[in-house]
Amino acid sequence: MKVVIANKSHIQYAEIICETIKESAKVRGTGIAARTPEYISKKISEGDAVVAIDDDKFAGFCYIETWDNNSFVVNSGLIVHPDYRNQGLAKRIKKRILEYSQEKYPDAKIFGITTGLAVLKINYELGYQPVTFSELTTDEAFWNGCRTCKNFDVLTRTERKMCLCTGMLFDPKHEKNIKQHDYNSKVLSRLKKIKQALFLKKNKE
Repeated sequence: MKVVIANKSHIQYAEIICETIKESAKVRGTGIAARTPEYISKKISEGDAVVAIDDDKFAGFCYIETWDNNSFVVNSGLIVHPDYRNQGLAKRIKKRILEYSQEKYPDAKIFGITTGLAVLKINYELGYQPVTFSELTTDEAFWNGCRTCKNFDVLTRTERKMCLCTGMLFDPKHEKNIKQHDYNSKVLSRLKKIKQALFLKKNKE
């Protein structure tokens, strides 16, 4: 299994990457911003992605986006093919793309928003901290990317202060990247359920 910086030879996997992301969202029953093969191909050709390959078979993927004149970086679109899940591959990919992001943008704050508890755990173990959306980018283009998510109305109703997603931030200049306590999955799971009960109930009314 190789986890490498993507190049043009990996564009062949763009379709399966998008399909795997889409199917994963359906299985989890969560909202997710849509990606197109054209957009994924662009990220791959620009060298702004990491791909996991088992021989010639696609195994996993994640890509980089930059905002606010490169002051913020997002590691987005993390996905592992069903055949390779529960093997620690997601963490390998996230670790590699975090390192790569720091190499390319050493002064940038790196963040992500996700509803997935597994991703939250990985991010925390890599040094990310949960933050409010106010600590993330204000770039309209980033938030407009959420329009294709089924929970976009939640984001707009709260005036972009919160959503079902949790924001997590890795600040290279902050000492709090050193974890001061163990990851507590029960706390974040409870928080996720509270958000769903609060926001999705309002959406049905």
